[in-house]
Amino acid sequence: MIKPNRKQPPMPHGKRPQAKKGTFKRLIKMLFAEYKLLICVAVGCVIFSTVASTSASLFLNQIVARVEEGLKVGWTSETSNSILSLITLMAGIYVVGIIASFSQARIMAVVTQGFLNSTRKKMFSKMQNLPIKYFDTHSHGDIMSYYTNDIDTLRQLISQALPSLIMSALTITILVAYMLYLSLWMTLVVFAAVVLMMFVVKHVGGNSAKYFLRQQKAIGETEGYIEEMMSGQKVVKVFNHEQESCEAFDKINNRLFEEASKAHSFANILMPIMGNIGNILYVLIAFIGGVLILTPDVHNVSLSGQALGLAVVIPFINMTRQFTNNITQISQHFNHIIMALAGADRIFELMDEEPEVDEGYVTLVNAKEIDGQLVECKERTGIWAWKHPHEDGTVTYTKLMGDVRMENMDFGYEPDKIVLHDVTLYAEPGQKVAFVGATGAGKTTITNLINRFYDVADGKIRYDGININKIKKDDLRHSLGIVLQETNLFTGTVMENIRYGKLDATDEECIAAAKLANAHDFITRLPQGYDTMLTSNGSNLSQGQRQLLSIARCAVVDPPVMILDEATSSIDTRTETIVQQGMDALMKGRTVFVIAHRLSTIQNSDVIMVLENGRIIERGNHDKLIEEKGKYYQLYTGNFAAE
Repeated sequence: MIKPNRKQPPMPHGKRPQAKKGTFKRLIKMLFAEYKLLICVAVGCVIFSTVASTSASLFLNQIVARVEEGLKVGWTSETSNSILSLITLMAGIYVVGIIASFSQARIMAVVTQGFLNSTRKKMFSKMQNLPIKYFDTHSHGDIMSYYTNDIDTLRQLISQALPSLIMSALTITILVAYMLYLSLWMTLVVFAAVVLMMFVVKHVGGNSAKYFLRQQKAIGETEGYIEEMMSGQKVVKVFNHEQESCEAFDKINNRLFEEASKAHSFANILMPIMGNIGNILYVLIAFIGGVLILTPDVHNVSLSGQALGLAVVIPFINMTRQFTNNITQISQHFNHIIMALAGADRIFELMDEEPEVDEGYVTLVNAKEIDGQLVECKERTGIWAWKHPHEDGTVTYTKLMGDVRMENMDFGYEPDKIVLHDVTLYAEPGQKVAFVGATGAGKTTITNLINRFYDVADGKIRYDGININKIKKDDLRHSLGIVLQETNLFTGTVMENIRYGKLDATDEECIAAAKLANAHDFITRLPQGYDTMLTSNGSNLSQGQRQLLSIARCAVVDPPVMILDEATSSIDTRTETIVQQGMDALMKGRTVFVIAHRLSTIQNSDVIMVLENGRIIERGNHDKLIEEKGKYYQLYTGNFAAE
């Protein structure tokens, strides 16, 4: 059964994951770096909107006071005009608040989507600079989760949670000032209720946050497994592993269910608890206010100097409702903030990954020969040279020939697990070097090292006499062409997929490359020929046709060194003969490294290296190795009697 490639095992239930310290500060810093002005405007709108929404209680206090005064001393036109003026002013403030609230929502929508857009760009740009090892050790579905679930948590934080949090905090501050102004004793009762609310938030909200963090990790794990099952669906069906795959998915999905259920259970009970505490406080304030009104005491006088009456109690009850609602809002957004910080942690993990290290300084340039000397030039001449700057300020040029040598090379994907041992070989310009051996012998590993997908642990690889560690990776790979056993085609036309190898290639060059790879005939039979659209990794083509396009894509690069890793393994015998003719023409005059299980395709190689357990045990041409009747002879003839 296919196993998901996870970065790490699931978090044990007994261990509580936490957002990294400084994550929120880093997130806000990134946000302000891009949208400082718009955010300041949005905060100003929040302030206007908050003041407008909280001013109602103050106006209500004044209006009720005017009504009480009118009832006591008699109603006059002055009293009516005063009340009308207050109502008009309050309406005007509300209109300003509505405009401010609308503006804030529009601004934050622009800020949110712009920030997410730039963050995705940074993530994708970072991903392009990560070493191959990162993708070999991380589930592709989990990586995709960074761009979907984790990014979406930031959207909720920036567009909803943060503005509401600022508004609620500002509202609470203003309301506390108002309440202290109206009645110190009733305000102390409210503070006592706040202590109870904080206790609830700490215990219920804390548990919710813990499980929300686990939920984010479980989502990435689930998506990683689904992605692997989708890509390996044929294998699953061929080996009748549908039931086992479902059982494995059920375990992963149940873990997500458990974490999500606990997270949302705590989150869902938080609001009712807070709401009921608010209702109890509402009734309690009404009762205490009534008692204080009926009890003549010096303590009944408010800090404002206004006698404690209906003009104080009615607005205070209204403010109590607003106060508890905003406390509840903060507790509700607490979960969104925790989820967003969990998502931000994962995003920052990706952005903080060590990029592919490139300490090379030797570059590949166009050159031409003048009086027997290589001279750098801008135009393409068909001659390439390695530009090698030296410490004394001088620059030397070495013609790109394709001479590749490995000297006493050791390598392991993990430091304590060496897979290549003391490998020494050379490939002179124009030579065809083949690697054969059992699966896991180290054939593909050698080609990965030539490309510098990984760096050797010990020993050296020299390219035209230059240590490849001194060559910039982009320039090194520009000089190499590679055709892998696994084809990768991209959404686009056939022509665009061929041109992927050389973006400035003309249509004529692409067609010539297709002819060289013997792909031209089948391409012309496609519905739109070279303009036929390919989707889903070329699913509308056969495996052999996809491989032919992959070979054509390499041919258009016209590299001096080629690596063919089982390039014809997916092509039938008849097509292989046709392709081999094109490959022979393509390999002519180039240094070629070939990995093949079909030994018939490498008989004409100049040198055949036989690998076993990461060591070269035999080397020579086909005839010599057959005469020796060693491992190669056994592989070629199928005669293992000697063992």
